Amino acid sequence: RAESLTQNFATQWLQLSQLDNAIPDPILFPEGDKTLRDSLRKETEMLFDSIRSENRSILDLLTAKYAFINEPIAKLYGIRGIYGPRMRRVNIPADNPRSGLLGEGGIQMMTSHSNVTSPVLRGKWILDNILGSSPPPPPPVVPELKATGTNGKILSMRERLEQHRSNPMCYSCHATIEPYGVALENFDAVGRWRTINENGEPVDASTELVNGTKFEGLDGLRNIILANKDQFVQTATNRLLTYAVGRGLDYYDMPTIRKIVKQSAPSNYNFSTLVVNVVKSMPFQMRKAPKPEQTSVK
Repeated sequence: RAESLTQNFATQWLQLSQLDNAIPDPILFPEGDKTLRDSLRKETEMLFDSIRSENRSILDLLTAKYAFINEPIAKLYGIRGIYGPRMRRVNIPADNPRSGLLGEGGIQMMTSHSNVTSPVLRGKWILDNILGSSPPPPPPVVPELKATGTNGKILSMRERLEQHRSNPMCYSCHATIEPYGVALENFDAVGRWRTINENGEPVDASTELVNGTKFEGLDGLRNIILANKDQFVQTATNRLLTYAVGRGLDYYDMPTIRKIVKQSAPSNYNFSTLVVNVVKSMPFQMRKAPKPEQTSVK
């Protein structure tokens, strides 16, 4: 059951199945093969499992200073001394930008296009799965991003989005989604850290939320999320309760979620406390049992 919680719940919550369809351009990113994709998925599963098995705070999913890697991941992350396919736990070097879910290559790869990053996909993933504030669906007809400017210059992804956002019809949604993805522009389409973008220019990961809050890069993004940590814990609780009761949640479930978060705060939201409070909740206690299969006796 513990393995099922990791493999099924974590996969559903974090949408890890998207990695099956994330196939980087083999010419631009030859290292992005199935071996790496499978390893990156395993990395995320093992991080989640360590939070569960060691009864750590759910916040450690964002802040963990360790990772589970093998040789393909170590090469991607620039970590030396790791050889072979075996996944092992290592402490993140102080000068390495990785830490927690948002620093994992699998998250970056599955929220990119095959040949270029996508701040929109990355921002949407964060809003959906970390902040629990899903943006509205896009309109039926979305103009394509223009690869070149008026002077014929090849535009970076950030420049393409800025041009796209100048359309008033596109601004409102993009202004909400993009900042979270722009902050991760130091990661390329396979999750490798970079300081130079696809145009050979320095990466600019500075951005601003619609409320005027400015931040920069992965560290700034993580700090923004942790400054409102209850929102992340509420999202995690929402997904855990959904998994536990086997149905989608509705507005009348929100008081229960807030109660679970409040009850779990004294333990700093450790995993077992969240689970116990979910089990004690009325939606779980009053859930309907599945109907027994009809059998016939001859």
